[in-house]
Amino acid sequence: MLRRLRSFLRWRGIEVRRAGSGPRRSLGEVLDHLAGLGLRPGTVVDVGVALGTAGLYDRFRGARLLLVEPLREYEAKLRELGGEYVLAAAGAHAGEIEINVHPVGALSTVVGERRGDDIAVERRTVPVVRVDDLVRERGLPGPYVLKADVEGHELAVVEGAEGILDATEVVLLEVSLFQLVEGAPLLHDVVAAMKDRGFVAYDVYNGHLRPADGALAQLDVAFVREDGRFRVHQDYATPAQAAALYRSWGYEHGG
Repeated sequence: MLRRLRSFLRWRGIEVRRAGSGPRRSLGEVLDHLAGLGLRPGTVVDVGVALGTAGLYDRFRGARLLLVEPLREYEAKLRELGGEYVLAAAGAHAGEIEINVHPVGALSTVVGERRGDDIAVERRTVPVVRVDDLVRERGLPGPYVLKADVEGHELAVVEGAEGILDATEVVLLEVSLFQLVEGAPLLHDVVAAMKDRGFVAYDVYNGHLRPADGALAQLDVAFVREDGRFRVHQDYATPAQAAALYRSWGYEHGG
């Protein structure tokens, strides 16, 4: 009966799995895991807010919240989410930049043209701010969690936040596996750039397939400090945990 139910749900596009039995699939699950290991940010910085980042705000209700979003169309939502907000793009240098405003607002980008659709965009000039400056001006306390989902501009956001990286425990970035936006960095570029800044990939979540051929197009990566507390231990398991796992696979220690 259970097998039939699972088959029916899969046919409907719904997957059922035992909690804790496999990779985490959502930002909420990733943050719950890290919170269980002691993550307690003083400030959460969300860059590229759009309609909000599900799973981010309610995990750390005691933290300050800074929202950075360039599109005025989302200002009502920013007010609703609470915290402090700034209507601007975040980048490496303060100033102004042209953004391609897509009819699907969350697909708007300052990087270049979006490949694979012929939808007209509005070109608009918006201010650019640096996360470092915003944090300093507002006296926002660390440690920090920084999230950026800005359609290929993520590394520029990180560059503008280098002053707080020493006090940042987790960086959450959307990354692409294909050049969906002209000139945007790909997964290997982002991993290398974050490694240069002392951060390494810790977990992956979300993601979607491109309609063209079903290939994985984008996913989100949680980066943590390479020398930080979430990577103190490199062992796969304790001896007791390993023995229990191997027994569940049908192997007995010493057999």
